[in-house]
Amino acid sequence: MATSSLRAVRATPPSGGVALSILDRYLLAECIGPFGFALAAFLLFEFINFFFLAADYIINAHAPVGLVLRFLVFRVPLVIPMAAPFACLFATMMAFGRLAADNEITALRTSGVSFLRISAPLLLCGIIIFISTYLINEHVTPYTVDLSTRSFYQIVYRTATLPVEPQFFRRDPDSGRIFYVNSMESDGRTMDGVMIFEPGKSDFFQKVTTAKRAFIENEELILQNTRQVAFRPDGTVAYSLTGKTVTVPLPLQETASQFLSTSNTDPYTMSSKQLGTQVNAMKAQGLGGPSVGILEITLAQKLAYPFGAFIAVLIGIPLATRYGKKGRTLGITLSIIVLFVYQLFMAAMAALGRNGEINAFAAAWIPNVVTGVAGGIMLYLEDR
Repeated sequence: MATSSLRAVRATPPSGGVALSILDRYLLAECIGPFGFALAAFLLFEFINFFFLAADYIINAHAPVGLVLRFLVFRVPLVIPMAAPFACLFATMMAFGRLAADNEITALRTSGVSFLRISAPLLLCGIIIFISTYLINEHVTPYTVDLSTRSFYQIVYRTATLPVEPQFFRRDPDSGRIFYVNSMESDGRTMDGVMIFEPGKSDFFQKVTTAKRAFIENEELILQNTRQVAFRPDGTVAYSLTGKTVTVPLPLQETASQFLSTSNTDPYTMSSKQLGTQVNAMKAQGLGGPSVGILEITLAQKLAYPFGAFIAVLIGIPLATRYGKKGRTLGITLSIIVLFVYQLFMAAMAALGRNGEINAFAAAWIPNVVTGVAGGIMLYLEDR
């Protein structure tokens, strides 16, 4: 292998880029197999993990197998931002580890090919995978997670009362109304502490309706013991009404199950634009704390998590080159250890961001910056 690589470099015409493209293809071919294997293994592991969580519904609750499988399949894209960095790291460690073990990297460098030039194809692939993962996370995952969560609630509807998480927000894109439910009663369908924010033409909200109790009838939300407060553009109160029963159409004329399903309030079902709008709306209401922190850290991670694919390549190349001669087992072990430390770092910083200890954007990106700088320094030293 070392001889074939060396011949490819030596066959390069002084002005030609043909052999360089051959070299690039050769290096990338080393990564394709390990990348595909690692990505498939990670997704399969997550699929099995989800399956064990849902198996109880199949065995004990007699839920339809097809419905459970639909829930599982649509859930898998959610883990792609975590699977891609692992696959990139594994592929880099395996490919460059093999090249280092067979002295092919040494042969290439002896022929005048710099270490950075050898690394360039994989670094470029890391950027491409980062962009691809971001686009999937931004445009595909929200749709599939929504379908998955709705499938889960369809399973639960057959077996138990509706398990709605209290204190969630819903926005109706058609009317602009924002719905808030404070808690659910034991029947799983009666709501307590309901608030509806209606936007004005020149301000965030023109009218706020609160109700002690609400329930759904057909495609309408019936609010009892309400208080309605309308505001003028300057923020002063225009009028206030109390005690009446108010009927409001559900968002997009949804059914009761669709409205009560938290799939529509799950931050993973929103794009970056939708999450940003939600965060701004909540801050405009004077809200803060963990409820806003969760949305802010999720918004920041929309970009930070996919970028981990490039970081994995950046840090994997020098590690594989330095320790590759000690065998593939060490490469696999290092991949797992590095990924574990990286994920632990990300989780710790995310917790600080959710609690407002540090800025959410900084919390999401500090692990990338730290590991990226470490990888860049090691790559520079290896090139020296």
